[in-house]
Amino acid sequence: MRPLTDEEMKTVFEKISKYIGRNVQHLVVRPDEKFCFRLHGDIVYYVSEKLMRQATNIGTEQLLSLGTAVGKLTKSKKFHLRITFLDHLAQYAKYKVWIKPNSEMSFLYGNNVVKSGLGRITEGTPQYAGVVVYSMNDVPLGFGVAAQATE
Repeated sequence: MRPLTDEEMKTVFEKISKYIGRNVQHLVVRPDEKFCFRLHGDIVYYVSEKLMRQATNIGTEQLLSLGTAVGKLTKSKKFHLRITFLDHLAQYAKYKVWIKPNSEMSFLYGNNVVKSGLGRITEGTPQYAGVVVYSMNDVPLGFGVAAQATE
């Protein structure tokens, strides 16, 4: 487990900022505890500094996972965000989409959300912006890219 290099950190923050904008700083500097991003293998983890210090006693071969998996850095230096980070994205989401109950299952099985399935959407959402998808009961279901702008 090691800290991310500047290039890796830039790649991760660019991807996360598509969904939460300038709120990326709230992920690292939190009022309750300090958190950091660590790389183990090719997976990026979001972990509290207290837990990270305790994990230094465990060898890298025995350590399977630590904290919340944010995503994976590929060999071509791209970053793929994972669904396990959805709770943190949903807290600070800039653009949100709520879908009707009849299209929730369709979305969860990997299909696109059609216009008739939209319950409401955040005002001012630009085209191709990263959005967090919620059910009508404000339960985060996933994240994606807006196909149409709200203007």
